[in-house]
Amino acid sequence: MKILLIGHGRMGQLIEKTAVSQGMEIAHVIDIDNKSDLWRLGKVADIAMDFSHPSMLPQVCEYVRRTGTPYLCGTTGCSPQENELVRGAGEIAPVVHSANYSLGVAVMRRAVIEISKVLKDSFDIEVTELHHNQKIDAPSGTAKMLIDAIDPAGEYRLVYGRQGICGKRGEKEIGVHSLRGGSMAGEHTVGFFGQDEVVEITHKAVSRQIFVSGALHCAGLLTKMRPGYYTLQQILFERGENA
Repeated sequence: MKILLIGHGRMGQLIEKTAVSQGMEIAHVIDIDNKSDLWRLGKVADIAMDFSHPSMLPQVCEYVRRTGTPYLCGTTGCSPQENELVRGAGEIAPVVHSANYSLGVAVMRRAVIEISKVLKDSFDIEVTELHHNQKIDAPSGTAKMLIDAIDPAGEYRLVYGRQGICGKRGEKEIGVHSLRGGSMAGEHTVGFFGQDEVVEITHKAVSRQIFVSGALHCAGLLTKMRPGYYTLQQILFERGENA
């Protein structure tokens, strides 16, 4: 598999190292200092893997639409308008956008959906995420993804931390808490608190390697998909319908 790598920070460098060690080829690397290369590049790879910055999305999505290159996007902190750019590229090429490519998180999200169907009407729900002290956005993209799994219709009010005399916990409320410190790659917990019982599901990322391995696995599957905008869940669990 030949990869057009977009973004050469910590994730991009680890993708490059891992891909090469597995016999894959890095066809070209795009970063902030040479992003104008996208305007002149043709289709040089089997897939574009993007872990850059939201500001690069207009150029990246234009490239995908122009060349039809399958597109795996891991860029976080995107606005609704930027998310729509990525979604729109699915009209031309197979596209997936996820805040977290860990296979364990994908399974966790699926489990949270099933748990929520049974418990969310009668249990209190809290989402906690912990990341290293260099992370610039909060809550994490993965936490947002898990909240969407709990409440896809957006019927619940999100409460970000609590301070002072804030009153009793209300109905249809999800507490969201972001912790930052040290070098932790990522930890996410969804807690369902009922009368005399608690159900918690937690995922701990010990290193970024799990995100890289999951992204490369997903990239290989995406290259075999028809044009369209896919979720990670669809590619991992439902791809037989779309191949």
